[in-house]
Amino acid sequence: MSSPILFLLASAIWGSTFWAITLQLGHASPAVSVVYRFTIASLTLFAMCKARGDKLWLPWRTQAWLAAHGACAFTISYVCTYSSEQYLVSALVSVLFTLLVIWTPLGERLFFGKALTARIWLTAIMSMIGVFLLFSQPILASFQQHGAEVSSHQYFGLGLTLALIATLASAAANLLVVKVREQSKNVFLTTAWAMAWGSLFVALFVGVRGDVWNLPTATSYWVSLIYLALFGSVIAFSAYFVLIDRIGGHKAVYVGVVTPVISVLLSIQFEQYRPGLIEWLGMALCLAGVVLAVRGESQPSVQVTQTQPKQT
Repeated sequence: MSSPILFLLASAIWGSTFWAITLQLGHASPAVSVVYRFTIASLTLFAMCKARGDKLWLPWRTQAWLAAHGACAFTISYVCTYSSEQYLVSALVSVLFTLLVIWTPLGERLFFGKALTARIWLTAIMSMIGVFLLFSQPILASFQQHGAEVSSHQYFGLGLTLALIATLASAAANLLVVKVREQSKNVFLTTAWAMAWGSLFVALFVGVRGDVWNLPTATSYWVSLIYLALFGSVIAFSAYFVLIDRIGGHKAVYVGVVTPVISVLLSIQFEQYRPGLIEWLGMALCLAGVVLAVRGESQPSVQVTQTQPKQT
């Protein structure tokens, strides 16, 4: 599958997962739902690998990288994101996540020697401004509602800290993909293990916090869970990790810029949302930044060494 199709596939799926997540709220704690989601996803990927005849176990050296990857991508990022949205409007969290377009190339520069070009900075600034304009109304409304309360300032600081930790964890996960690929090029198998490790760590977090393990009875919950596990996790993350290997993390990360645009377009279609001129300008800046970022050379940002002869 070509890189543009993978890019659009991941963007379209993650742009629609907003709908699925809303169907889960109130039925189980967010952390418990995350464990269910990634457990189903990892088991699905393991079954796919088994059906292909792949050897499922990977060496302990590889497992160490996969555990780190799972902790960053599927534990710290998700737990901190869900927790931050208890104190911040989700629109602001979406804006903060565009920091990935800065964190990722900075990480590639620091750890892999990748050059920081003027195009990288320009597209990052365009994208961040675009996403802010896209969600400017709910963000400003949130500030006006809570700005005068001292306690709100304290909670805002906590929410901001959690959201920033989530973005840094996601950026670290993008960099760890490179180290994982040095160990194995089997995307399905390594993603399965990373999700399994991530599920384990979140389950430990649930146990420490004392959340209730329950099985919701609502059909909508399970339909949304299956969608999030199979489409939002198995397909979207596999496509995204392949993209990082092909075009580099500093380009693949722009999937996260297209995702909120798709979410807004879905709101226009299904919620009768009518964006104003500022929101349309934001969408235009987002898309322009993405086009500018991903066009041109398509070589990976980091050359990796294949260490296993039989990989896919």
